[in-house]
Amino acid sequence: MDWGVSNSYNNQSLKVDMDPKSLPTTNTTLIPHIDPIDIGLGSMEKGNTAPNTKPRKKTMTSVYLKYFEKAVDGKSRRCKFCGHSYSIATATGNLGRHLSSRHAGYDKMGDCANSPAPQLVTVAKKPPTQAKLPAIELDHLNWLLIKWLLVASLPTSTMAEKWLTNSFKFLNPSVELWREEKFHTVLRDVFRSMQESVRLIVEQISSKVSITLDSWTSYEQIRYMSITCQWIDENWSFQKVLLDICHIPSPCGVSEIYYALHKVLRLYNLENKILTCTHTLKGNMDIQKLPAFCYIPCAAHTLNSIVNVGLRNTKSVFSVISKIREFVMELNSSLEMPEDFLQFTTAYQEGNWKFPLDASARWSGSYQMLDIARKASRSMETVIRKYEEQLGSRLLLNPMEKNVLNIMHNYLEPFYKTINNMCTSKVLTIGMVLFFMDHITETILSCKDSRQTPEWLKAAAEDMYLKADCYSRQVCNAFTYMTAILDPRIKVELIPEYLNKESYLEEARSHFIRNYANGYSPFMSNSYSSQELEGGGGESASFAEEIARKKRRVSMNAVTDELTQYLSEPPVPMLMDVLDWWKVNSSRYPRLSLMARDLLAVQSTAVLPEDVFCSKGDEIERERLSTSQYDAQALLCVKSWMQSGIKLKYKSIEIDCESIMELAVASAAESSSRSLAKTYMRRSHT
Repeated sequence: MDWGVSNSYNNQSLKVDMDPKSLPTTNTTLIPHIDPIDIGLGSMEKGNTAPNTKPRKKTMTSVYLKYFEKAVDGKSRRCKFCGHSYSIATATGNLGRHLSSRHAGYDKMGDCANSPAPQLVTVAKKPPTQAKLPAIELDHLNWLLIKWLLVASLPTSTMAEKWLTNSFKFLNPSVELWREEKFHTVLRDVFRSMQESVRLIVEQISSKVSITLDSWTSYEQIRYMSITCQWIDENWSFQKVLLDICHIPSPCGVSEIYYALHKVLRLYNLENKILTCTHTLKGNMDIQKLPAFCYIPCAAHTLNSIVNVGLRNTKSVFSVISKIREFVMELNSSLEMPEDFLQFTTAYQEGNWKFPLDASARWSGSYQMLDIARKASRSMETVIRKYEEQLGSRLLLNPMEKNVLNIMHNYLEPFYKTINNMCTSKVLTIGMVLFFMDHITETILSCKDSRQTPEWLKAAAEDMYLKADCYSRQVCNAFTYMTAILDPRIKVELIPEYLNKESYLEEARSHFIRNYANGYSPFMSNSYSSQELEGGGGESASFAEEIARKKRRVSMNAVTDELTQYLSEPPVPMLMDVLDWWKVNSSRYPRLSLMARDLLAVQSTAVLPEDVFCSKGDEIERERLSTSQYDAQALLCVKSWMQSGIKLKYKSIEIDCESIMELAVASAAESSSRSLAKTYMRRSHT
């Protein structure tokens, strides 16, 4: 069961035209004036060369020699800065001239000869006219470790581990890692620098936006809340960016949530741009009491809760799933059993299965347990009997368990199809989610009212219906109605019955005319100025106002006709891309398309559905639970911003870790080749 199809905007870089002056960039090959550390694996040449016991020839004491190293042939010297070689039979004046012309200020670059482990110095070749970028006193290896901490979501306390430091020291004794406190300080500076980049991006949004709130509690029992901003740009592409991760102080009530939210919105100057807030907030708090926005519960979390109620309240089903999960975990951990299982499924024609099988406790894993026992029952039973000494006969399903499993599998199949569609949908609009959730409610009601349904399943369906009905009541308002009908696949025809009210349609018309008619009417600029009229004064002004009123009425009629025309046409096919449709038809509906661009950015889920239903959610949960308060905000925000395509940034400098890694690899290769060459020369002399 592969739901790896990600939404089109998951890893899409933010396509916002930025002012080049607002985001300084660096040379892509090197961070200026950062001393690269030779981290070549296996190279013990530097700082560990055995002393030469042979008598030396005449020692040359020129001041220039410490900036050159002896070449392999023994007859020339090689510049430590650029690698250029010179023959030195006697005098060293050519070396001094080279340093003065090619490396001005070489005497201020540090003593390259006296250091116990000389560092590889790399000079980036730049055009003569290129301005010199500001310097930062940080080394390459530590920046690579910063990137590692971010990608792996590791706390900065990781760097206090002595075994890690000793490992680097083993590779190169000259390595100097920052202390844990400095890693934390630099990470905070990176967070502030990248937050300014996010603020500049948000400032350029020309449409209304929606926000999503997702909350969780860490292992320290600290409550956090992520705030993400979503919008549709002028090219009808969906965009989103994490604004911040906030600590919600105790007692974590409505007032504390609103204070944290308002603080972030004020920072980004978004207070007057927000239309809706989709959230995962739980507990006894009444989120609707928060002011300013329309609040929508997360549909993914609601549907997941509905399914979990059905599975956990039927103990017989829960025990069967647990038994099958134990079998699947044995399969995944074995080398022989998966091969036998695949051979049996082929022989019995019981489908194709991909290992490792999903054994997570989330929906994707639970449904796959039912799927395996239903579709590959013979193969499962054969494997258990073959490895009975290892697995035991306890994993075999009895006839009653098989019957329970078949009933539950049939009942949950519509849920599986709905969730699969939600996880693979490119843009999961409010209209489409309401359409799906209405179908789920009908499925539950049908099971609850059927005479053929066993009592244990009826009881489970009753509990599931209560949660589904609660969601329907929370989303039943004029705003979700307006958002739903602007999905051209849904319109009024496929709106759920509880939402399809005439009063909501009238309110949608009023909202449309009030917010999208006047500001974009082509007649608004066609007005008269009293200063342009000759004679008559007030009479002429009254005449002008009369003409203006007539033209405004014409404008309103044209606007109303846009909405009427749109709703009079039948819905488009379900496979149609909603944003592409509006992009093509925006010329037909110039004003209505502005309203659609605002409202279609409203989110039906506060998180990606696959993060709720699939095993990927376990990784995110582990990451959040294990992050300490010391690093949570900076670590999680910077990681999210990097995934959105925003460059890693320290103060005014963009840090190109890929180029730094290339330098490290090149340094290791060069060091290795030198070591091999010296070994060859020694062997040839002997």
